[in-house]
Amino acid sequence: MRKNNLPLIAALTLATLFSALPVDAAGLERLGEVPVPAANPQTPEKVELGRILFFDRRLSGDGTMSCASCHIPEQGFADGQAIALNYPTTRNWRNSQTLINVAYQKSLFHDGRSGSLEEQALFPLMSAFEMNQNLDFVEEELRSVPEYVAAFTRVFGSPDITREQVAMAIAAFERTIVSRDAPLDRYLAGDEKALSSAAKAGLAIFTGKGRCSTCHAGGNLAGDGFHALHVPESPEFERDPRVAATRRFVAKVSGYEDFRNLAEDPGRFLVTKDKRDWKAFRTPTLREIARTAPYMHNGIFATLEEVIAFVDRGGGEGNTALKPLGLTAEEKLALRAFLVEGLTGPEIVIAYPNIP
Repeated sequence: MRKNNLPLIAALTLATLFSALPVDAAGLERLGEVPVPAANPQTPEKVELGRILFFDRRLSGDGTMSCASCHIPEQGFADGQAIALNYPTTRNWRNSQTLINVAYQKSLFHDGRSGSLEEQALFPLMSAFEMNQNLDFVEEELRSVPEYVAAFTRVFGSPDITREQVAMAIAAFERTIVSRDAPLDRYLAGDEKALSSAAKAGLAIFTGKGRCSTCHAGGNLAGDGFHALHVPESPEFERDPRVAATRRFVAKVSGYEDFRNLAEDPGRFLVTKDKRDWKAFRTPTLREIARTAPYMHNGIFATLEEVIAFVDRGGGEGNTALKPLGLTAEEKLALRAFLVEGLTGPEIVIAYPNIP
């Protein structure tokens, strides 16, 4: 069996069981044009500058990390690890999210604390457990490089490089990381042959019995909502004192008074201080989901099979967002077939730039 392919017998069984199943794609649609803010219009020169900055390790405090360290093109613009890469001697506490189709998201990060790519871009640079860079210093670093001075002057009309311009350029580049030609898109455009019988069966479950499209809707298959599914905590990370330090630090700077006794990830609560948001996290896109394992905010699930099983049993104990689905083994296979086959488009290839 090849990776990400159903066994032949299972595929034939699914085709037989579901070939006559009606497929309702309600709530799903083809991806629209990339939204671009009026204050930061796209230009080829700006995108190219952002591409270079994205791979430049100067943006980290010790010169060892770039944006691409946690958002690796060959890893689906994530990093393949349960918990994102961290600054030396520290430990991150959340999974590195894919940047594929990030331009379509209305809020950024697992907890939605940022409302734009321009705002988001500077958070990892400043974070003590991520890139740990001083923004005043990085401005001077970039101003000391003649090639950057010339590039910023061309793009922004001034050699006075600012952190805001750095963020605008990186955001412009990230808006080009788009997956829009998956088999689902071709199917929605009228190509009945774009999906196999198994994937069509999975699509029917996705929009029907599985109720997946309730949260994963629209062109990007992400509803931009926040839900407390009560995803299990990772025992490994619960025991790691570096993760505990990061968790308490984030809670402290977020204004949570009892940060020293915090033993779990409060999720969006740290942003809103609304108890209803305790352990709630943003609904991610499902596009290119086969390329971006492991899954959930803490990377607790290594495979799609584990995610499907978790959702099928109604999520974590005590959650109110999910109810048990009662999917059969065949239906789980069909749903996986749709997620893997239907939502995987051509690989997004990004050329690595020469760093000045």
